[in-house]
Amino acid sequence: MSGLCVFLLACVLPLSLASPGRQDPFLWLSALRGRGYVEGSLLADTTGGECPAECDCPPSFPIAMYCDGRGLTAMPNVPSRMKYLYLQHNEISAMPDSALANATNLVWVMMHHNALSTDKIGKRVFAKLQGLERLYLQHNNLTRVPPNLPRSLRDLRLNNNNINKITPAALDGMDNLTILYLHDNALTEMGTSLRGLNSLTLLDVSGNKLKKVPDSLPERLHQLYLESNAISTVPEGFLSKFSQLQYIRMAHNQLTDNGIPPNTFNVSGLVELDLSFNQLERIPPVSQTLEHLYLQANHIKEFTLGSFCDVVDVMNFSKLRTLRLEGNEISTGDIPSESALCLRLANTIDV
Repeated sequence: MSGLCVFLLACVLPLSLASPGRQDPFLWLSALRGRGYVEGSLLADTTGGECPAECDCPPSFPIAMYCDGRGLTAMPNVPSRMKYLYLQHNEISAMPDSALANATNLVWVMMHHNALSTDKIGKRVFAKLQGLERLYLQHNNLTRVPPNLPRSLRDLRLNNNNINKITPAALDGMDNLTILYLHDNALTEMGTSLRGLNSLTLLDVSGNKLKKVPDSLPERLHQLYLESNAISTVPEGFLSKFSQLQYIRMAHNQLTDNGIPPNTFNVSGLVELDLSFNQLERIPPVSQTLEHLYLQANHIKEFTLGSFCDVVDVMNFSKLRTLRLEGNEISTGDIPSESALCLRLANTIDV
């Protein structure tokens, strides 16, 4: 009888007391309770539809649907509760208008690295996603910007496609857009498509076929990437309207001395300027506040200290920390002795 009592007592006692040498296997549940979770909250949420069998919808984060890298060739059904949709690294080739019809609360849609083509994206597939903030469509087979994109977008990535033209209507009204990646496409010109992007801070159109700097660049730009195009000139007063621009990259273009108006880059605020791999023969004048200047692989024949300091004395000096001039037609011996005073903050001067 006493043995039976001991056995029953062991059954009703908490496991941690019945077996003091073993860890309580339900300790994780107590920890979740302590963080505000209640029993049943980790069960599968089927609100608005069940999670597709080929995807994961974690009970701990029921508004996210992970279908990335699953070898999918078609869009799965997306429950209406979803806000974050991950479909990257698949072989999806089409997005019909019905693809996201139920999931109108989506905030992020990740469709990069798929096989999407422009003619297989429904004209209204994104139209009802009025709260969409991030749309990643890079590394697909698009030739145009999808139509009727939500005006709520903040981050739009269309790089590494085959887009050759952007109409003014494609980005019209996107007052909230702050990041736009269009690099590695086939753009030859952009017209006035950037007009009205009043919140844009980062624009990357490198790796295209542009022959000139795009018109109507937004005034709040912080980073502008134009490298690997066919730009030979920049317009007069190119940077005069930008008060927040800090990074400009124009490497691998066809810039010449005659194509750069005087003092184009001599503006305060710039932190980094990359003009490497062009056809410059002189160092263009830059602001004393510039910190990083890349001029390698041009045809520069003279080290002009006046490009960095108008006056060389104890009180006037450049803030340059990086100056790269290798691959030009000058050597260390061409650097004047006064440069030690003007370029006193430079960590390295590569020639």
